[in-house]
Amino acid sequence: MAIKLSKANDQDIRKFGEETFPNECCGFMLGALADDTREVAELLPANNDREAHNQYNRFLITPDDFMKGEKAARKKGLEILGFYHSHPNAPARPSQYDLEHAWPWYSYVIVSVMENVAGAMTSWILADDRSAFEEERIQLPGQGRANTSAKAQGV
Repeated sequence: MAIKLSKANDQDIRKFGEETFPNECCGFMLGALADDTREVAELLPANNDREAHNQYNRFLITPDDFMKGEKAARKKGLEILGFYHSHPNAPARPSQYDLEHAWPWYSYVIVSVMENVAGAMTSWILADDRSAFEEERIQLPGQGRANTSAKAQGV
């Protein structure tokens, strides 16, 4: 499985992470499945509704915001493929908290933002038994089937 992001998607996730630094940003990835690829058509930023003192290392999308995300996707003939968020001053890999709060099937894109500069970006899918994340390849324009994995980026 791979997730396909446009150059604009890539830039928007990175920019949102930098704008919200030192707190985590979060949002929805809307799109469609095509063979073994999740093609992201649109990003839908969300408010991080986590308590202010925890926003630097946690994010929360409320049930109301999730319903709004589902409605926005349906209205456009898309579905929620997953979520993106930033890790301020931390690597672009899932934390234990991410593991405990994620849902199987969805893609989870994480961008590392070190001292307000976006860096490595990875994507993950939670195993059906919820035991661990499996890394998902990110496909960007001009890279063909290039690997933007955590290992390839030294994360």
